[in-house]
Amino acid sequence: MFTTNPFAPLTDFVSPGLIQGYIVLMVLAVAIGTAFDLLRDKKLTFFLQERQRTKAAAKQPLGGADMAAIAARTLAHDIATFGEFCNRQRRVSHALMFYGFMTYLVTTVAMVFAYPTATHPPVVLPVLWNLGALMTLVGGYWFFFFLRVNVVHDGQPPWRLVRADLFIVTLLASLTFALLFEWVAMADNPVTTRVFAGLYLLFTTLLFVSVPWSKFAHMFYKPVVAFQKRVEAADGSSDLPAPTTAGGERCPPSHT
Repeated sequence: MFTTNPFAPLTDFVSPGLIQGYIVLMVLAVAIGTAFDLLRDKKLTFFLQERQRTKAAAKQPLGGADMAAIAARTLAHDIATFGEFCNRQRRVSHALMFYGFMTYLVTTVAMVFAYPTATHPPVVLPVLWNLGALMTLVGGYWFFFFLRVNVVHDGQPPWRLVRADLFIVTLLASLTFALLFEWVAMADNPVTTRVFAGLYLLFTTLLFVSVPWSKFAHMFYKPVVAFQKRVEAADGSSDLPAPTTAGGERCPPSHT
């Protein structure tokens, strides 16, 4: 299982060109959905206005070296290690989901475009694909059942869903059916394989086309916001209180 191309069984009833075209469409869906979300809720206008306000309120000019250092700290703390979360469990769960999902996406693209019909591509690709999917599911189910705010703090049952859960639910469903599709394809049952392939594609499509209504786009917004906050703290334009943690980092309560 860990050494074979999980997408090879799809080519028994879907042409490689259609699979590749589907991935291109999903990339476009994310790009268009993110742009639509920025314009619909006037997030872009807010970001631009906030940038103008902070530039006018800046007390200390920042040079290129200063901006590069701030970008490096943002990458190392806020992005790479999810430093925005005070709760260590939330940081670990989000890290598992992020790095697992990125690994899964990269290896998916590699196998679909470089080895569309090869049953045995370079072994590292299916191994990383399965590992990425499993990492995402471990972090995702951990977050869904034990770390969501409405479950932990509001005492709501885990199965109570709200709009904010759209991303995590479609993500978990997509990758769960990805692995189930891979497993049933090994049994060489054409009917079952088609059923699980359909469910996999259904929830994957929902994951990518629901960007304007889910938290998918937050992975693009958060690095920008984190960088901007650090710039404001450095140039003196921030109206937030000074950091109080030992490491000098703000760690506000999270509601994601």
